[in-house]
Amino acid sequence: MGYDVTQVQKSLAGFDYPGGPQELADHASSNGADQQLVDTIKGLDKEQFDGPNAVMSKLGEAGILGGSNS
Repeated sequence: MGYDVTQVQKSLAGFDYPGGPQELADHASSNGADQQLVDTIKGLDKEQFDGPNAVMSKLGEAGILGGSNS
C-alpha cells in the first residue's frame, strides 16, 4: 500500500526537526495518522531525520509513497 504524499506531510506538519523515527511516529499519531502509517514511520531505518525532505526520501526509497487516499 502506498501513502499519498500530502497525507504523510499533514501527519508530520509542525514537527520540530531533527528527530528520530519514534519521535516522528508519535507526532504523526498525535496529528491523526492511521496506525499503519505510524508503524511505518516508526520502522524507518535511520537514526535521525534533519527535515521533512529526508523523511519523504526515506519513505520513497521504501516504496511506500504514491498511493491515493481511496
